[in-house]
Amino acid sequence: MKSDRHNRIIELVTENDIETQEELAAYLKADGYDVTQATVSRDIRKLGLTKIPGISGKPRYVVSGKYEDGTDRQYIHALKDAVLSVERAENIIVIKTVSGMAMAVAAAVDALKINEIAGSIAGDDTIMCAVKSASLVDSVIESISEYIG
Repeated sequence: MKSDRHNRIIELVTENDIETQEELAAYLKADGYDVTQATVSRDIRKLGLTKIPGISGKPRYVVSGKYEDGTDRQYIHALKDAVLSVERAENIIVIKTVSGMAMAVAAAVDALKINEIAGSIAGDDTIMCAVKSASLVDSVIESISEYIG
């Protein structure tokens, strides 16, 4: 639901001159999302929305190139569009991707800067991420899965 809401927010600010959090919340509520101003505020930060002067001269929200944590949007799209599965194998995480996308997804995983990952190796459709300890694997899978949605 959260990733659906985030995708809808991106669509809304791309298609409309939205000037305030309240206005964005109203659009979301009209679309059936049960949101508060605080939720919208967190979403704006998470998505890295910024304000620029609109046609009328009033500031409006736009999508910047990075999320709040500094992750490039293109990497997140690679994760969402190309990952087929994420599985545990002892202290290794095996990520299956659509054919030819493993290198792009590996670059995206590296860009996430997950400290628990010692390194990654990518083939054509498979990535192996070595996690520093087997006890950390589940939390790393959870971190990656948050971006996949």
